[in-house]
Amino acid sequence: MLSEAGQDADPGALVARIADGDRSALAALFSAEAGRLVAVSRRILVRRELAEEVVQETFVTVWEKAHLFDAARGSARGWLTQIARNKALNLLRDGARLDFHDNETLAEFGDRHAGADDAFAALPETNALKRCLERLEPEKRRSILLAYVAGFTHGEIAAQMRSPVGTVKAWIRRGVIALQECLS
Repeated sequence: MLSEAGQDADPGALVARIADGDRSALAALFSAEAGRLVAVSRRILVRRELAEEVVQETFVTVWEKAHLFDAARGSARGWLTQIARNKALNLLRDGARLDFHDNETLAEFGDRHAGADDAFAALPETNALKRCLERLEPEKRRSILLAYVAGFTHGEIAAQMRSPVGTVKAWIRRGVIALQECLS
């Protein structure tokens, strides 16, 4: 991707420019990443308008806190995704903005558990992430998919998997570390 100035629209470079107060960098980052972040947020919240609101809030946070981004701790895309994911989960936990539906309507939204399984199954066999996920122990893989694809909290995952919350947290932490090593 090229920015308006013709430079590479590297998310890390754009965040650095945003930290310096460059509004055009914020616009370029929004253009490059907003669609992906809406998809991430929508998997958690289901409703598009709530996902879009989360993305809006994410970019406000990026504008305010770009100076806190540390490339040594991870990628800019990962940082953006984490901000959006946390905001979506907070909105989901708050529940104040969510509608309550009857059983028929809920069935139409689909099963979040199945969404995690479907997302994993949909990855092409040649995909590096799929190969790395397949190398994980089943509990670690399932925990990561439920947390990062379906948006479940550690407590919800623990209840579903009938395991202590601390164990689930350890599975996720160790699984993410193993994924990072496998993908690097």
